[in-house]
Amino acid sequence: MSERDAEFDVVVLGGGSGGYAAALRAALLGRSVALIEKDKLGGTCLHRGCIPTKALLHAAEVADTAREAAQFGVKADFVGIDMAGVNAYKDGVISKMYKGLQGLIKSRKITVVTGSGRLVAPTTVEVDGARYTGRDLILATGSYARSLPGLDIDGERVITSDQALFLDRVPSSAVVLGGGVIGVEFASVWRSFGADVTIVEALPRLVAAEDEAVSKGLERQFRKRGIGFKVGKPFEKVERTEGGVRVSIAGGDRIEAELLLVAVGRGPTTANLGYEEQGIAMERGFVLTDERLRTNVPHVYAVGDIVPGLQLAHRGFQQGIFVAEEIAGLNPPVIDELGIPRVTYCEPEIASVGLTEARAREKYGDKIETVTYDLTGNGKSAILRTSGFVKLVRAVDGPVVGVHILGARVSELVGEAQLIYNWEAFPAEVAQLIHAHPTQTEAMGEAHLALAGKPLHVH
Repeated sequence: MSERDAEFDVVVLGGGSGGYAAALRAALLGRSVALIEKDKLGGTCLHRGCIPTKALLHAAEVADTAREAAQFGVKADFVGIDMAGVNAYKDGVISKMYKGLQGLIKSRKITVVTGSGRLVAPTTVEVDGARYTGRDLILATGSYARSLPGLDIDGERVITSDQALFLDRVPSSAVVLGGGVIGVEFASVWRSFGADVTIVEALPRLVAAEDEAVSKGLERQFRKRGIGFKVGKPFEKVERTEGGVRVSIAGGDRIEAELLLVAVGRGPTTANLGYEEQGIAMERGFVLTDERLRTNVPHVYAVGDIVPGLQLAHRGFQQGIFVAEEIAGLNPPVIDELGIPRVTYCEPEIASVGLTEARAREKYGDKIETVTYDLTGNGKSAILRTSGFVKLVRAVDGPVVGVHILGARVSELVGEAQLIYNWEAFPAEVAQLIHAHPTQTEAMGEAHLALAGKPLHVH
C-alpha cells in the first residue's frame, strides 16, 4: 500500500443526506470513517433541493399573505418580488445549515475527502490517485435532474430545477414539464411570485403517485389560483422563439412562454463510477439491494436516491443510519417504505403516508373503509383561510393503512400520521387521544372519530 492509500472501518461514497447520516452514525458507534464527496457536504437536498426550494416556497407564502392581507383586516400593499433579496434569504439558510453540518462532521473526527471517487476494488474508492479502502463500503452518490430523450437543457430558456433555484428574475411566464412533486412546487412558487404558469403532465392527473382524491383536490385549488395545467398530454417538442419557447404537446396544443422548466424526475448518479466493473447488480442505473440495503457484493451497501424507491432526503437519511447500525451488528428493524412520510410543499400542501385507496383495494379488495374529514369544520383551518381534507384508509376491522391530507401547512400533521401508520393504530385508539383546540391536528382526531363510528363534525 502506497503512502497515499488509507484504510478505514467504513468508507462512504457521497456526502448527501444518506451518506453523511451513515458517516455520523458509524462514527458515533466507534468506527473510523472516510466520507468522500465531489462537491459540498449536504448534497442535493441542502444545496439544490429540499432546503432552497422550501425557502422559495416560504417566500411565496409571504408574498401571498401580503397580497391577501386585506381579508384579515390588515392594510398592506404587495409591491413585488426582489429576487436578489429572495436569493440572499435562501442562500443564508443554506449557509447556516452547511456550516452546522461541517462542524458536526468535524466533531465526530470523520475524514472528509473532497473529489470525485471511483470504485477500483469492491470496497476501495480512488480519488485523485489516492485510494481509500473500507472493511465496509456505503454507496450514496445521489441523483441528478433528468430530462427526456432529445430535450436539450440550455440553462437559459430550457432549464431544470438546478437552474431554477438560482434565477435572478421572476419569469413572466413558464411551462412546467412534469406534474409531480418538483413540478407543482415550482409552479406554486412562480404563480405566487406573479408568473403565468402552465403545467404539462403526460399522466392523467397531477401528483399521480398520491391518492386520487388528493390529485383532484389540488387541481381544483390550482384552478382557483390561476395555475394552468394539461394532463394526459405527453410532451412532443420545444422550439426557441424570439421571446422564449414554444412547447408542443399531444393533441396539437402549443404553449408559448419565457422558459420551460423540465421537472420529469431525478435519475440515479451511478454512471462511470466503477459500479458495474466491480460486479454490483444494477437495473436502469439504480443499485439493487435486499431489504437490509446490501448489494450483491459482500460488504457493499447502498442508500438514498440510487436505491429504487422514493427519492426523499429523509428516506436516505434513515437508510444511512440503518446501514451504519447494520454494519455495527445492531440488527436494526427493516425500514417499511410505505411508512415513510411524503410531503409536497406547494400551496396547498400535500402530506401522506401508507396506502392510497386504490392500492388498498388491490391489497384488501372491498374489505376497506375510508372517511374524509373536510377542513371547513376545523377552526384553525378557518382562521388560516385554507380548504382541504384529511382522508383515512383502513382495513375493515383493522388498523389505519393510509393517511392523505391536503391543505395549508398540513406538512406539520404528517408526523402524527406516520406514527399512526407505523404503529398500526386502530381508529378507536387515535379517537380517544385529545387533540389541542384550535389546531389543525384536531382534523386528525375528528377523522379518526368518524372512522371509529363516533363522528362529530362529519355528516
